[in-house]
Amino acid sequence: MGNIPKVTAFLINMRAKHIVIIVLCLIFLVPTFGQVLHKNNGESKSIGTVSDGKLVNGYKVPFKGENFKYFSAFDYFILGRCYVHSDVYKIIIESYKSLENKYPDYTYKIMECSKRKGGRPFPHKTHQNGTSIDFMTPLKKDNKTVRFFDKIGMWRYLMKFDSNGNARINKKIVIDFDKTANHILALEKAARKNGYRIKKVILETNLKDEIYKSKYGEELKNSNIYFVKSLPKMINELHDDHYHIDFEKI
Repeated sequence: MGNIPKVTAFLINMRAKHIVIIVLCLIFLVPTFGQVLHKNNGESKSIGTVSDGKLVNGYKVPFKGENFKYFSAFDYFILGRCYVHSDVYKIIIESYKSLENKYPDYTYKIMECSKRKGGRPFPHKTHQNGTSIDFMTPLKKDNKTVRFFDKIGMWRYLMKFDSNGNARINKKIVIDFDKTANHILALEKAARKNGYRIKKVILETNLKDEIYKSKYGEELKNSNIYFVKSLPKMINELHDDHYHIDFEKI
């Protein structure tokens, strides 16, 4: 009989653990269902600005395509930061389509966009109305594509590069400025076709000289696409591993 209280306590404890597990599963699974079941339809509306705005009827970017993929399953399915304005959706898809033949063996990576209804996606201050997107910088080593760091998900935001685009953890790994510049040009071309333009590109300011030295640097410079010239030190240092782009309607 003396063991009955212990058994009862054990059962209560196990029940409590099960409840906690169920609650945690619901916390993660409910948002997942929302992302999986969402259907793109109709037209979107961007309200306010990239730093103080909302998104109505956001379009979910594909998790993957022929030559592109979203960078993090957790960010896509759980955090749901994979939405853009319907026009920006077209721009993204068309830009990648134009690069299929040029880089048939490379998969570009889309990083964070906006939440389904917009608003601030912490820690970003922008990305609020569906017209802002982060794109992962392609990497190479000895002129060969490096793919390992494309697969580390949200940790990719923590990679650091020097002013020449060399990774601090391995100087032989460098940003592929050719692919980066070409993609930005493809985005601008697709944007113009759809009545938009690139409002600004945010890339660590010391890297601008390097991207202008690339194979497509002269064309990029002559395109008059605006690269932000000055940023607060911390914000600047956070944009050495990706290029942030804001679009605007012409």
